[in-house]
Amino acid sequence: MIQTIQQQYVDEAITSRKSVRAFLPDPIDRADIEQILAVASRAPSGSNIQPWKAYVITGEPLRALSDALLAAYEDPEKWGPLQEEYRYYPHEWASPYIERRRTVGIAMYQLLGIGKQDKDRMRAQHGRNFRFFDAPVGLMFSVDRTMNAGSWLDFGCFLQNVMTAARARGLDTCPQAAFNPYHRIIRPHIGMPDSEILMCGMALGKADQSAVVNSLQTEREPVSVFARFIQ
Repeated sequence: MIQTIQQQYVDEAITSRKSVRAFLPDPIDRADIEQILAVASRAPSGSNIQPWKAYVITGEPLRALSDALLAAYEDPEKWGPLQEEYRYYPHEWASPYIERRRTVGIAMYQLLGIGKQDKDRMRAQHGRNFRFFDAPVGLMFSVDRTMNAGSWLDFGCFLQNVMTAARARGLDTCPQAAFNPYHRIIRPHIGMPDSEILMCGMALGKADQSAVVNSLQTEREPVSVFARFIQ
């Protein structure tokens, strides 16, 4: 099968995407961000309802939000119980999912030289989520509470489009569910009403290629593992 130039570009934008956990401070033009979101909005949605909403945070508002999140992370008793509005992971892990999760966690901490017993460094690394891994742009995404599971599927298509469009422009991302329990802290900083449910956040910027953590390459199962062809 001959691959066209268009196919090569699309495939490269998709397959080169990965979660980047160290960014350069280089600012990103607002016009580029707007174009990424405009392209992403071509995602499919049931009856074209387009249920997604995006909040783009930069500059001093980003620093203020990061400070507030990190303070809550370091002193959880100040805010009381912090709970996700929806459960991202299962209540009980089963094979093969738990093995996949452990594999990527072990690989990342090994790259960073963090041992299994070094809980303080593990916690500090997780805390970098709340600095958006030093990215110059933070995004928060939401869906109206009145929407149902189908709209969450639509949102996933939109989110993938954001990351792919960013790669097409030489930019990198890290989608972050770590923000989900902190929605009460995030809302007043970005003006998100209670009528919306926080789906996730995202760091956006240029990857720091000198950071060892960005050399992490996660594995994907072959098509033969997850697909069945009925002929």
